[in-house]
Amino acid sequence: MHSFQDKLNQYASLAIEVGINLQPGQSLVITAPLISAEFVRGAVKRAYEVGAKHVYVEWFDDEVNRLRYELAPAEALNEYPMWRARGYEELADDNAAFLYVVASNPDLMNGIDPNRIQIASKAANAALRKLTSARLSQKVSWSIVAVPSPAWADKVFPSLSEEKRVDALWNAIFEATRVGRDRPIEAWREHSAALGTRADMLNQRQYKALHYRSKAGTDITVELPHNHIWVSAGSVNKEGDVFISNMPTEEVFTSPVRTGVHGTVRSTKPLSYQGNLIENFSLDFQEGRITDFHAEKGYESLKSLIEIDEGSRYLGEVALVPYHSPISDTGLIFYNTLFDENASCHFAIGRAFPFCLQGGTEMTQRELQDHGLNDSLTHVDFMMGSEDMDIDGIRENGEKEPVFRNGNWAF
Repeated sequence: MHSFQDKLNQYASLAIEVGINLQPGQSLVITAPLISAEFVRGAVKRAYEVGAKHVYVEWFDDEVNRLRYELAPAEALNEYPMWRARGYEELADDNAAFLYVVASNPDLMNGIDPNRIQIASKAANAALRKLTSARLSQKVSWSIVAVPSPAWADKVFPSLSEEKRVDALWNAIFEATRVGRDRPIEAWREHSAALGTRADMLNQRQYKALHYRSKAGTDITVELPHNHIWVSAGSVNKEGDVFISNMPTEEVFTSPVRTGVHGTVRSTKPLSYQGNLIENFSLDFQEGRITDFHAEKGYESLKSLIEIDEGSRYLGEVALVPYHSPISDTGLIFYNTLFDENASCHFAIGRAFPFCLQGGTEMTQRELQDHGLNDSLTHVDFMMGSEDMDIDGIRENGEKEPVFRNGNWAF
């Protein structure tokens, strides 16, 4: 029986040794909320133990961020400190690794004008574009992990007594990330290999398109680029080091043809976007572009996401996750994309992944676009998988093969 402290130390070690796979002499940047201090201290300790050169911690506070959106002058929201952006770029050029710690508050921005949030988000995304490009091109190692916050725990476990909610969320996070097992690093390697096998099978098939159908109303066809690559848990940076960008992860994913999406998709889980929940929404596509959208809750937030730029009206990712996956089988809605996207098939609005195309990481942005990949300042996943979802793979000759039946792998 492992104590909480044992599990916390194990979690920190997994983030350093498996998530970013920190190498001796490498620097590390940790971006984290104040509430995660205990976990971050453990991660810093483990980073130095495995040979980190420097460990830089960038702290933030959700309530302070809310105050900025609420009270800062409008013109200030359109500014992002370039000294910070240039600092990140220099660290990325020096092969630093980046660990992002999240502690959600799904309702943080209730009552804040979504337009003010969008202005600040666009400014930050534009300033950090080079760092984002380095991440999405797999030039640097990076990973995202989560720790509980009381507000997040309240949302996930409202039926528990208040004093039990954070512990329950910790246990759910530990279970999803394989913490508490006798050999967690080996467990992650086995899991990564199993996902890799699925990706290999899809890469061998090289489907021309996927057709999704569900009783909820999803009926959509997604064209895939020539020489697309399905990717799973493990990524490889420019130095040849393997890292896992999401912990947990249960997905196999690729990027679609920008103009090759036709039909309607309906969400199956809430999307927590910039401190607001978007629920029960649908998107209509013609020639890849979102032509209409609806939401029972969070319409203005969805609208602000879609209107970030022209690229945010197109898809950048399609991901396959079986309905009966470890996170889905908990029966929990996490109100956090890191977890909910690994309990459901999902799409992403916005920027595509260059590494999902053969030779893509060596292409210019124009060349990527010529090969059909989307570009945008944003990349936001939303969940659309369900227990009754069927997915067909369509070959070049038009022949269809079952990929998913009743929400799970058909092969």
